[in-house]
Amino acid sequence: MCFMYKRENLMCELSKKEIFKIQYVKNKYPYVQASIIEVLKIVQKGHGWISDSLLQEISNILEISSCEIEGIATFYSQIFRKPVGRNIIRYCDSVVCFLNGCNQIKKTLEQILNLKIGHTTQDFRYTLLPTCCLGACDQGPVIMINKDLIYKVKKKIILKILDVYK
Repeated sequence: MCFMYKRENLMCELSKKEIFKIQYVKNKYPYVQASIIEVLKIVQKGHGWISDSLLQEISNILEISSCEIEGIATFYSQIFRKPVGRNIIRYCDSVVCFLNGCNQIKKTLEQILNLKIGHTTQDFRYTLLPTCCLGACDQGPVIMINKDLIYKVKKKIILKILDVYK
């Protein structure tokens, strides 16, 4: 398994377990195209992102064009086509969070992490991404780190929050 985030050109191979899961999912659906998102999630769970070589392996197993899979992979924001950090930080930039100070949260995260939106820290610890809504408008501003929602975020506690995810 190649659960490494550091090199974009890293050649990865699917494990036997992943291939079994992909074939199982493929056979669950009457049309193979319906399985693509679920298959991409399986592969990303084990590798952290979908490299070109992994995309081609998926294409071979599903017996469909890699272009078709690429179209779906690049459409969904939860599928990563380049290496990402161990911790994905999403900050809500909806109107409600904007009114509650998400811009200050975004700037503070950029300063502390020394990176721009859409990028990953050099140590591959964090990736910072905007998100339209995290579904907690009454609790804004909100950030999500991995699967954890953090409500009513204040500038002064961001360092403490990030310490939990080192």
